[in-house]
Amino acid sequence: MSMPDWDAVRREFPALEGHTFLNTATYGQLPRATTKAVEEHFLRRDRFACSDFIEWFDDADRIRDSIARLIHCSREDVAFFPNASTAVSLLAQGIDWREGDRILTLEDEFPNHLYIAQSLARADIVPWPRFLDALTPRTRLAMLSTVNYTTGLCPPLDRIAEACRANGTVLSIDGTQSIGALRFDAARVQPDMFAVDGYKWLCCPNGSGFAYIHPSVREWLKPQTVGWRSDKRWREVNSLHHGAPEFKESAERYEGGMLPFPLIYAMGASVEFMLQLGAEAIERRVLELAGTLRDRLRELGARLLSDQDPLCVSPIVAARWPDVDSEALSLELKRLRILTAARHGNLRVSTHFYNNEDDIGRLIEALRKLLA
Repeated sequence: MSMPDWDAVRREFPALEGHTFLNTATYGQLPRATTKAVEEHFLRRDRFACSDFIEWFDDADRIRDSIARLIHCSREDVAFFPNASTAVSLLAQGIDWREGDRILTLEDEFPNHLYIAQSLARADIVPWPRFLDALTPRTRLAMLSTVNYTTGLCPPLDRIAEACRANGTVLSIDGTQSIGALRFDAARVQPDMFAVDGYKWLCCPNGSGFAYIHPSVREWLKPQTVGWRSDKRWREVNSLHHGAPEFKESAERYEGGMLPFPLIYAMGASVEFMLQLGAEAIERRVLELAGTLRDRLRELGARLLSDQDPLCVSPIVAARWPDVDSEALSLELKRLRILTAARHGNLRVSTHFYNNEDDIGRLIEALRKLLA
């Protein structure tokens, strides 16, 4: 497999020209193609005065196809959402809860999952080593992320999915901290929901999200947002149906109304950008950079969470030093135009395919001086 020209790829991201950006776990940067796609949509609006708006939905379906190729599923399984929280909330609130039912999630999960579980007063919150053992006949829903936003932990999704199926537990996976960097195969894992916020590793604007919703889930999960596109005959815009809606079988049934097309076109451009680079090539690149970063941080005496848990192998690297305030350290780096993050006492550094060894070198030299 031939690898992309990563230097040429890097030049497609204007934000990198003025910063050493090592914080994709907070925000991904936009490729030029994504910005251009939004501009072209607005120019098209002006050119045709929106008279072709039905064709925009055809474009949206082609973007569903691209997403389906990225995560290995059918177009029918993909729904657009403004963020992962909305999708996961739809699932959690759509379950027919019974007395004693529980929600299982991890103690250091992203707050989306923690808040949902606790707001429904059904939370079982455990550390990762106890997660599978904590599944009980009462566990109705399990929620976790492909990559932990603080530690970089990558839980074994195949094992978890198999255990949940055997237990009759609904499984919701948040892929926000991996899609665009690490591969995911929905056909193999088969979660009940796989929700993604695209503004991180997928390099989309805010508001660009989607979810894979398993066909069996669509048989019982009722739409919470109901609008003119809820009825399967919505394309007959000259004579919209005025009776009770007959919902589509596809995941589109959960979208309800008009789509945010500037964001849809932007997401489509970013996904195509990823597909052209190749998911395998991207994953190899980001893990190689993360490995280099870990080696260089160890040279500075950093304590890495990845050294404590072999499952912490991802583009998110969490480091700390004795008696060093990681938040203050991240702020000092920001003054040097080196962008990182501080999370729960760790300096969090996240490398994407558009980074290079020079970025890592600038970080290490700055840390060497700041830690002296």
